Amino acid sequence: MPATIWRGLSGVDTMNQTVNITIDGKTIKAPAGATVLEAALGAGIYIPNLCYHPDLSASGNCRLCIVQIHGMRGFPTACTTSVVEGMSVNTNGDELTGVRRNNLQLIIANHPLDCLSCFKNQRCELQRVAVFMGVKEGKLRSTVSPQVTDDTNPFFRLKRDYCILCGRCTRTCDEICGVNAIEMLHRGDATHVGVFGDKMLFESNCHSCGECVEHCPVGALAPHEPVVPDVETKTTCCYCATGCSIYLGVSDGKIKTVRGNREGQVNHGQLCVKGRYGISEFVQHPDRLRTPYIRDKEGLQPATWDDALSLVARKLATFSADEVAIVPSARTTNEDVYVAQKLARAVIGTNNVDNCARL
Repeated sequence: MPATIWRGLSGVDTMNQTVNITIDGKTIKAPAGATVLEAALGAGIYIPNLCYHPDLSASGNCRLCIVQIHGMRGFPTACTTSVVEGMSVNTNGDELTGVRRNNLQLIIANHPLDCLSCFKNQRCELQRVAVFMGVKEGKLRSTVSPQVTDDTNPFFRLKRDYCILCGRCTRTCDEICGVNAIEMLHRGDATHVGVFGDKMLFESNCHSCGECVEHCPVGALAPHEPVVPDVETKTTCCYCATGCSIYLGVSDGKIKTVRGNREGQVNHGQLCVKGRYGISEFVQHPDRLRTPYIRDKEGLQPATWDDALSLVARKLATFSADEVAIVPSARTTNEDVYVAQKLARAVIGTNNVDNCARL
C-alpha cells in the first residue's frame, strides 16, 4: 500500500510505527494511523467493501465493511476506524453477517443483474462481494424508475442504472483531479451522480481524464467501447515530457486500452485525457508515417532509413554549425533527447537545441 496512507489524525507520518491488534483471533502488526480495513487487507484478511479505495479518503458509504470491535458499541465501519494498541476485531458472526447481507440487498435492489453481458464481469467489485457473502439474487424489489444514461462524453458514458452510489467517482474528481465536475445530486431515492445543474457531462467542466472510470467499482462508468485486453505491456507515455508510467492493453495486435501504473513514481497511476484515450488513436492512425520519405523531382518518395540518414548526413555537412538547429520531438524518450543534444553539441558543434515539450 502507498506509504502516504499511513498518517495519524495529527498528520504526523507514522509509517515506521506499529501497533499490535487481533483480527479474528490472529495477532498482526499494523502501521499506527492505519484503519482497521487497511490493516486487515494488508494482512491478507478480506473484509467486504465497495466505497473504499486506497487513493481516496474514507467515507463508509456502503456499510459493508462493518466489524465488531471489543469494547465498542454497534458495528463500526472498518474503513473509518483507526487501529489502536491491543484492539480486538471480529470480521465474522451471525448478527454481523446478517446486517451486511441486508446492506448488500439494499445495494443490489436497484442494480441490474445482467452480469454476463456487463464488461466488468469477473472484475466487478460488487460481484466479488456478492460471491463472498453468498448472495446470488436480490430479494428486494426496486422502486426506482430507470435512470437516464449520459453518453455525451466522447470517451466514456455514465450509466446510472448501474451506479451503487458509493461516491468513489465524486471523491476521485474532488480529491485527485481537483475538478469537482461530478457530485451527488438530490436526496433519497432520487439521489444520483450528475453535474452542476443536472446537465450532461459534455456541458460540464469535466476534463475527460477518465479517473472516475478507473475508480468505479462497477459498470456505471465505462468506456464507450469497453475491451478486456489479451496482454498488457508496461511502458512510458510519450505524449509529453512528464513521463507517466502506463500499461498498454493489446488485443488482435492493436492497442485497445491504456491504464496508469500505480507504482509509477511520476504519476502514481493517474493519467490525463491524452495519455488514457489518445495513444491508440495516433499510433494506429491510417495517416501516420511509417517510413521515411525523400523528395525528388517527382515529389516525395518512400525510402529506407539508411538512405534517409545518409541524405541528412550529407546535407548537414554543407552547413556551418551555427546554421544548424536540433529540435527533438516531445514524444521521444529522455534518452533519445539526450543523444540528440549530444549530437548537436559534441558532433555538430552548435548550442541551437530546443524541444517542443511545453507544460
